[in-house]
Amino acid sequence: MSFCRASTGSCRSGIVSRNRVIEQGQPKIPAGNSRRSQRRWDGSLSGIVWRLVSGLAVLSFSLSSALAVESAAQSSFAERTLTARDSLNCRADSNADAQACLTGLSWPVQEFDVSIQPAKENRGDALVRFPSPIDTGNAQNDRVALEWYAARDESDKVIVAPAVVVVHESGSGMTVGRLFARGFQQRGLHAFLLHLPHYGERRAGERPRDADNLVASIRQAVADVRRARDAISVLPDVDASNISLQGTSLGGFVSATTAGLDRGYHGVFLMLAGGDLFDVIQHGKRDSAKVRERLEAAGLTGERLKELVYHIEPNRLAHRYNANRTWLYSGTRDTVVPPRSSESLAKAAGLTTTHHIRMTADHYSGIIYLPFVLNHITKKIVELNRAAE
Repeated sequence: MSFCRASTGSCRSGIVSRNRVIEQGQPKIPAGNSRRSQRRWDGSLSGIVWRLVSGLAVLSFSLSSALAVESAAQSSFAERTLTARDSLNCRADSNADAQACLTGLSWPVQEFDVSIQPAKENRGDALVRFPSPIDTGNAQNDRVALEWYAARDESDKVIVAPAVVVVHESGSGMTVGRLFARGFQQRGLHAFLLHLPHYGERRAGERPRDADNLVASIRQAVADVRRARDAISVLPDVDASNISLQGTSLGGFVSATTAGLDRGYHGVFLMLAGGDLFDVIQHGKRDSAKVRERLEAAGLTGERLKELVYHIEPNRLAHRYNANRTWLYSGTRDTVVPPRSSESLAKAAGLTTTHHIRMTADHYSGIIYLPFVLNHITKKIVELNRAAE
């Protein structure tokens, strides 16, 4: 940019001429043509000052913006303890079997604490903890853990946005669960990866292997997933009016039962899950077969096993879903959770073909549909949000 003008009208740089003589800190204007020289000097000096001031202003603004973003993030994730209250509302069911199931899964509504703690490395932005509604006597396991992957704008500032509680698969690494959580975060949603009982931060020794403890763990998981909705509703920057639930495989079965308690979650998205849990254990392959083998080793088969898993059967409560806000994604070649399992849940819930998405995949190759599923879920959450406005 030019800050001086020569007598010919051409533009010249605002750099001080080398033949200027400095005496006592002041420039001596050369003899002859003093007015033009004065103008050239003033222009050059103005240019330097203007550039310096402009540069400092830009630097100051950049630093202020960066500090503001960092301050906002620190404010959201600052260690603190908040108070939440259960919003569980298990309305009475005219179906006696469903009512018995509700009675066995519900708990007394109460206030509880929610703490925000520093995240572990590569485990989101913060760790959120709250007490499980079910007391098993194991202090470490009974403190639920959520990895918080916060929604941000293009400047990396944490923003107010809808949230999704993500319930992971059976693998101890919770790999697929984290893929979902990070995927939702990248799409502008807050995501909270819930550690199921005896997983991750809640693990203290080996996970229970016998059927009684297995069923008790899933019952606790159902309660934990439902309370998670109320826990994150008090967190900063979470849109408490739009909190959805997503579960995959084991997490999908847990979420399928949770969704039948009440309609606390704004939207429900079930991946590679279904109903008729006893049939899945009895006839499913690979992961399901491993569960079956462990139960058989514990002497649990037949009617005894059927009676135990019936306590947490998703189909008993599926008719209570809001079918317009529930989506099921299943694999047509799935042998772990056979298609008849997902079909039974879809039928019990009254899901239409647009709410039961059938993917040409098995239980493991279904991962190739992850981008599609993430985009589809995000789109539906946005649509639900608009419909509520």
